[in-house]
Amino acid sequence: MRKYKFVPRKPVKFKELIVDIKGKTWEITKTADFTPQKINEFVPPAVTLKVDGETVTRTVLPDPTDENSAAPSDKGKQASFGQGNGVSQEGMTSEPASIEAATPEPETKGTDAAPSVSTTDVSSSWQNLLYDDRFLQARAQAKTGGDPELLIGKRKIKATPLAMREIHEEMAAVIVEGDVVSAEVRELRTGRKLLKLKMADDTNGLAAQYFFEKGEDTSCLEKNLCRGKRVRARGEVRQDKYSGGLVMQLSNLMLVPTGTYSHEDNHPTPRVELHLHTKMSTDALIDVDRLLTTVKEWNHPAVAITDHGVVQSFPIVQALAAEKGVKVIYGMEGYLIEDIPADITRDQQKYTHIILLAKNRVGLQNLYRLVSLSHLRYFKKRPLIPRAILDENREGLIVGSACVAGELFRAVLDDLPRSEQLRIASYYDYLEIQPIGDNRFLLQDDRYPNIKTDRDLQKLNEVIVSLGEELNLPVCATCDSHYLFDEDKIYREILLSKWGKSGEPEQLPDLYLRTTEEMLEEFSYLGETKAFEVVVSNTRGVSELVEDFAPLPADGKLYSPQISGSDTELERMCYAKAKRLYGDPLPAIVEERLKSELEAIIGNGFGVLYYIAHKLVAHSLGDGYLVGSRGSVGSSFVATMADITEVNPLPPHYLCPQCQYSEFITDGSVGGGFDLADKACPKCGAALHKDGHNIPFAVFLGFEGDKVPDIDLNFSGDYQPQAHKYTEELFGRDNVFRAGTISGIQDRTAFGYVKKYAEQRQLVTNDIYAESLLTGITKVKNTTGQHPGGIMVCPRDMDILAFTPIQHPANKKESGIITTHFDYHSIEGRMVKLDILGHDDPTVIRILEDLTGIKPSEIPFDDPATISLFSSTEALGLTPEQLNGDTVGTLGIPEYGTQFVRQMLEDTHPQNFSELVRISGFSHGTDVWLNNAKDLITAGEVKLEDAISTRDDVMNYLIQHGVAPKIAFNVMENVRKGRGLEKKNKQGQPVSKNEEALRKEKIPEWFINSCKKISYLFPRAHAVAYVMMAFRIAWFKIYHPLAFYAAYFTVRARGSFDGKAILPGLASQEKMWKYIQAKGRDASAVEKDSATNIEVAMEMAQRGFRFKPIDLARSHVRDFVVEDGMLLPPLSCVPGLGETVAEEIVAARENGPFTSKEDLRKRGKVSQTIVETLTEMGALEGMPDEEQLNLFG
Repeated sequence: MRKYKFVPRKPVKFKELIVDIKGKTWEITKTADFTPQKINEFVPPAVTLKVDGETVTRTVLPDPTDENSAAPSDKGKQASFGQGNGVSQEGMTSEPASIEAATPEPETKGTDAAPSVSTTDVSSSWQNLLYDDRFLQARAQAKTGGDPELLIGKRKIKATPLAMREIHEEMAAVIVEGDVVSAEVRELRTGRKLLKLKMADDTNGLAAQYFFEKGEDTSCLEKNLCRGKRVRARGEVRQDKYSGGLVMQLSNLMLVPTGTYSHEDNHPTPRVELHLHTKMSTDALIDVDRLLTTVKEWNHPAVAITDHGVVQSFPIVQALAAEKGVKVIYGMEGYLIEDIPADITRDQQKYTHIILLAKNRVGLQNLYRLVSLSHLRYFKKRPLIPRAILDENREGLIVGSACVAGELFRAVLDDLPRSEQLRIASYYDYLEIQPIGDNRFLLQDDRYPNIKTDRDLQKLNEVIVSLGEELNLPVCATCDSHYLFDEDKIYREILLSKWGKSGEPEQLPDLYLRTTEEMLEEFSYLGETKAFEVVVSNTRGVSELVEDFAPLPADGKLYSPQISGSDTELERMCYAKAKRLYGDPLPAIVEERLKSELEAIIGNGFGVLYYIAHKLVAHSLGDGYLVGSRGSVGSSFVATMADITEVNPLPPHYLCPQCQYSEFITDGSVGGGFDLADKACPKCGAALHKDGHNIPFAVFLGFEGDKVPDIDLNFSGDYQPQAHKYTEELFGRDNVFRAGTISGIQDRTAFGYVKKYAEQRQLVTNDIYAESLLTGITKVKNTTGQHPGGIMVCPRDMDILAFTPIQHPANKKESGIITTHFDYHSIEGRMVKLDILGHDDPTVIRILEDLTGIKPSEIPFDDPATISLFSSTEALGLTPEQLNGDTVGTLGIPEYGTQFVRQMLEDTHPQNFSELVRISGFSHGTDVWLNNAKDLITAGEVKLEDAISTRDDVMNYLIQHGVAPKIAFNVMENVRKGRGLEKKNKQGQPVSKNEEALRKEKIPEWFINSCKKISYLFPRAHAVAYVMMAFRIAWFKIYHPLAFYAAYFTVRARGSFDGKAILPGLASQEKMWKYIQAKGRDASAVEKDSATNIEVAMEMAQRGFRFKPIDLARSHVRDFVVEDGMLLPPLSCVPGLGETVAEEIVAARENGPFTSKEDLRKRGKVSQTIVETLTEMGALEGMPDEEQLNLFG
């Protein structure tokens, strides 16, 4: 290993100068035994440091003990720095670079001694004396000589790169070139930084890395090394001791021009593409944004979107088309069948392709109707359209003959009689022909022995042209584009490999979007005039028939269902409850909040949404099920007064239930009302209630109060179906639809496709190469589904087809569910979406209330024993040793039962409700706790109550410290979305000056830095709602333990309760738990779920409670029952039995007890295996195997 030394060129005395290189620290010392002249005989100057007028030269000295170092005889050669040390291996330039460095102390005048260098190891205490930022940034600049193309090193790499597939072992001095797959600069614990780079060329991929010294500026790399950029790299390839793979240790890295293809359409009269598929066709890859950008650049008058059987790209197309100023023809490639089948699931229907283009809004409505009917009534593997149904809905549609799979091309290919060809062609409004590359696969099709050459394919098109001439129908040349450019073909080959197709390039058609020049050249065999007609004139003519319209209602207008008098009733009920609680007249703070919210809500047309939510919650409460709120709805005081949420967003306050006295605390001295000290009413002496969580309304409806409210409600999972049914009663069954979803191919699935593609072609590639191809196929539509609780409501006076077609989720008719065809995200700003979600907490609360008779609303949120559960185990009467070392007692408590959150509790020791809310915010956020708040709290820099945990914390803190409310709101919005402090444009450049405003108000540095690290922030209202539920359940755990464990195992252990391991008792539980823990990451998901239940059972056993054996006569199907101070387990907890069989057993025992195991098998429909399991668990003790024959009965 080389040693590094800094040599003053002339007498200069440094106060302290330390450099940390490759983990060792060296100190510059002033000696007189080695002159700069002698040093320069070994190595010429490298970098000149100008320090307050003095000059210092940095050089590299060979180590005489290093056999690889440059010897004195190597005079004139430049020494190179070692691998991985953060310094270029290119060698030193003869022209020294000027750099600013830490200020030295000049040598006293008159000193003649020539300075030299010696090296001494320096203890770790010297580590904090490294160069300041100015020097290190200058050092990084010196490495590249200021050239923006150079990222690492000082000279450009001009040698020819090696193909990455040639690298299969350790190699020295390798040069490669490829596209960046991923790049990450990671800060190490030592303060140094590590660049981890993945790159790939057309043959394989390669990992690379590079170490930077502490404090070196890496912003240039972080800005330039984005995915898709092309780089050239030099370094040594070594086997990495951590990953085991080959990694290049970089010495040089530079940007090179990306190998771009020329994609220009310069024809003075460009054509229009009428047949094109986006990623919503499961076999196509065209990204809409990229497509419309290309169409705009090519100056095409319009482009048609014609996905296979669906129109799901329309919403995003509409948004981007408006942004880019491109006319879009909205259409679809359908599957035409001749007759309406009697039974679509049985009849074998031959289908052909057909193009349907919407000419106007009437045509769009008919297109949506055809899409809906084809998915709901005529779906068999694909959405089919009977010709008669098309004829009924043809108004406003332009019908084209489609591609090689269309009935006209098939008729010509099959050489049907001319009269038949004319009959078929006459059905269409225009005929299509396509490049022969689209159909070249026919040359290998044995069914068409007469199609052997390209000329044969051209003749097929010529026949279609002649049919058009005879019928006076326009013939249009189209591409049937499935990918945008020719070089994208590989991605379709990968995509089709998932269906087991060979995907050989010569077998797949060339389905890319061609320019006007390419198409004119393609069809030149028709003659110049005819080619121009089919390519340009006719396609533009069809386009001109189509009106310019949007497929969805204008964004920004919400079409709400109407309920007569809803606004008036909402206002009435809110004021009535407010005055009942706070008195009449209302306190100013209550009056102002309620009035401003109602004005915003009703003024923007959202009153009916609140009223609907009120009706849904009231219906559930009337049936005895508590409803929890989600999201930011608890930020709205109107929602509180309308009984939509329990969360009170006002500042912390006291409230007298007798005389309505109130007292508000607005100075930020208390986190929430539940934390206030107990206090008697100064007017009447009654105990004051405590409430208020200080949540700004702007979090919910925006600063102007005009954001469409998203009212998410957590209903009991048992009650959710009734809540959904109630929406049908409110709005009518034909106006309520489940919110549809569209799932695209994700990275993991795409990775599998790439690997399969490589295997089919016997390509030897690594995972980096596979990763480089992922973006080409990710987000291609994979399937459809439904939101777990989303309900889309169509106004009674409107047709759902004004917003979207409809279908079954994943096209499964047996589900009986109808969803929106469009993904709900694209229409929820236009249609009302109700989030009626199923959740376990309300179910658990209902069971606890049933078992104990205690109303959850009566549980105090400041109970000391319950609060202590979140920081100790004392309230359980247990020690940490009895709980496998846990120092908190929150096993089985929602939000706080996971190992991650329990560790968070151990780190923070929360002492009140507000701090529990902060813990919830930390656990639900991203980059909020780890590497952020945890570090600040652990270091003592910030207290728990001050650290950012929810989005509201940002706005509240900034306003309390003098920042203007609008700026505080904007900062909150940016931070919660992971954008940092500033709003940015599409190029990622900031367009606001929020940080400047924060610094002006002297906002602490820790707060600003914390905001910059955050990727996602949870709403405080959501956290409060969750913690209220969790706190109640924790209260029952302390005061009604058997009820708690019964509710926990009934609801949360359903389907994952290992009866064989848990029911025998503590010893069996501990044995199984240790077995699963020993497996670590190798444990299956089922085992991990079981381990959680075993932990809770072990805690229950340590507290002195036991399970009864399974009882065939009394055990419930799925519920754990409190009986005789123990828990009677349900039948469904028997391994392999399940709820269906349990229900059979319960139904059978109604007709008399089981008299034998044989009787159980017959009447209970139980397998022999289950009988053996029940016997092993002691549930069939004393029961004979067979019926006893009574001879004297």
